[in-house]
Amino acid sequence: MKSMNNVPHNGQSESADSALERGRPRSVPLGLANGSVPKAGYAQAQDPEVPEKATRRRFTAEYKARIVREADVCTEPGQIGALLRREGLYSSHLTEWRRLRDEGGLAGLSQKRGRKAKHDPKELENAKLQREVERLAERLRKAEAIIAAQKKIAEILGETLPEVE
Repeated sequence: MKSMNNVPHNGQSESADSALERGRPRSVPLGLANGSVPKAGYAQAQDPEVPEKATRRRFTAEYKARIVREADVCTEPGQIGALLRREGLYSSHLTEWRRLRDEGGLAGLSQKRGRKAKHDPKELENAKLQREVERLAERLRKAEAIIAAQKKIAEILGETLPEVE
């Protein structure tokens, strides 16, 4: 007879045969038991072998929206936990996806991670043009001051300058 934690009563650990009796070999992850396919929504299929360098999982906006809808329908205690275990997700995923949904609908669920652009490209162009206008206005002010000085020198010397239209 087995105890509550599926350990044989004789104190030995569970054998591979008893794991197979439960429906899955010990070496296969839960999500791939019995030849099932990886869960939908992943950008790439899960591989049971541990990669040399871990890669971040990526979820599509449609997948996120579907999971949030399924979680919103859950009413019984433990249903959300079962959903998260079935999908291989963490509660923080659900919390973040709900927040994004509330902020911006489906578009909010497909936000890219990483640094956000500090300024809109139009704002950058506008600032650049504004600096150029200020630089040219300063040049014009200096040119007008030089012209005014030349007029005064011409008056002092008694020379008449031709009028410019």
